[in-house]
Amino acid sequence: MSKVTMAKSHLIGLVGDEDTCTAFLLGGIGELNNAREPNFLVVKKDTTIGEIESALRKLLARKDVGILLINQHIANDVRHIIDGHTAAIPAVLEIPSKEHPYDSSKDSILRRAKGMFSVDEMR
Repeated sequence: MSKVTMAKSHLIGLVGDEDTCTAFLLGGIGELNNAREPNFLVVKKDTTIGEIESALRKLLARKDVGILLINQHIANDVRHIIDGHTAAIPAVLEIPSKEHPYDSSKDSILRRAKGMFSVDEMR
């Protein structure tokens, strides 16, 4: 008899503005861990940079989060943490928001990927 092994599933973490979080939470990504900590942070106008940094560090340290989505305009405020994150899991992906378009020149993962390949290899 063969043994079937199941891969451990990971959650999607989210740090975003109200519209982004609402959309993803309606899509079903909201979860609480055993310590009753959510896998998301809704960033409002009165949310401090310290609160964002603290939540981001907690999400990056969680073993049950495989992908962390963050609005790019929020990522710009905590760029030092994102640039310092070198682990493959959780992967940090910067996403646009309704009011802030995506700027590929500020995306840390895209900058790292461009550094791995020369222009000639892309043709």
